[in-house]
Amino acid sequence: MRKALVVAALLLSAPLTLAGPALAAKCGNNAAGFPAWLASFKREAVASGISSRTVEAALGGMTYNTKVIRLDRNQKSFKLSFEQFLARRAPPSTIAIGKRRMKQHEVVLDRVERKYGVPKEVIVSIWGLESGFGGFMGDIPIFSSLSALAYDCRRSAFFTNELMSALRIADRGQMRISEMKGAWAGEIGQTQFLASSYERFAVDFDGDGRPNLIRSPADVFASTANFLRQHGWQKGGDWSPGSSNYAVLRDWNRAEVYRRTIAHFATELTK
Repeated sequence: MRKALVVAALLLSAPLTLAGPALAAKCGNNAAGFPAWLASFKREAVASGISSRTVEAALGGMTYNTKVIRLDRNQKSFKLSFEQFLARRAPPSTIAIGKRRMKQHEVVLDRVERKYGVPKEVIVSIWGLESGFGGFMGDIPIFSSLSALAYDCRRSAFFTNELMSALRIADRGQMRISEMKGAWAGEIGQTQFLASSYERFAVDFDGDGRPNLIRSPADVFASTANFLRQHGWQKGGDWSPGSSNYAVLRDWNRAEVYRRTIAHFATELTK
């Protein structure tokens, strides 16, 4: 199953909720109104304090991405049973890779666990599910996907906020526009943060001056742990279904099959 479908349930999760700007021009469900919407949004972005240079670099010449809209309308992976989803996303071979990756990054994972109280097994299971341990993070330019989804009437307010967040990240120089690629819904990095989550929870754990969720495993692990801690993860607690920490996983992903798979994967990594 392609990564773009795996991360789709993140879009409904509580961690991504932001207060945000008013909508730009009227939303639409076809390409006809996109140029007018985009022009209005660009003016709004500049008025909010984002430099016109960044806005043009990110959105200049943008066209309506029909592929993204089709993907948004055709989310199927979370209709699978837990057993089907587990077989696809966390078979024994993937769990074995997870154990090797956990050993490879043991030193930094232990540091992250001490600081944030989130077990390394949980972090690595999320890492594996979201991007195959960094193997595939998506290849769609996020400004293309986010602009199409912000214009689309289905969740216009939500994605307008995400688009603004992505522009702020670029404007601050935290990420280059050219490297801001991801899944169809605009997630970026090895654990697939939306831009609003990057702004709120990303951590510079390796001390190089910026959170890098694309290339720095230390930043990826710490940011993922920080996200969970900020949503109520209890150090030393269980993560099995019914526990308080399992409830926190709902803030990562509301799909029950996804949360059960995280919990199962993490438990297998302890063995």
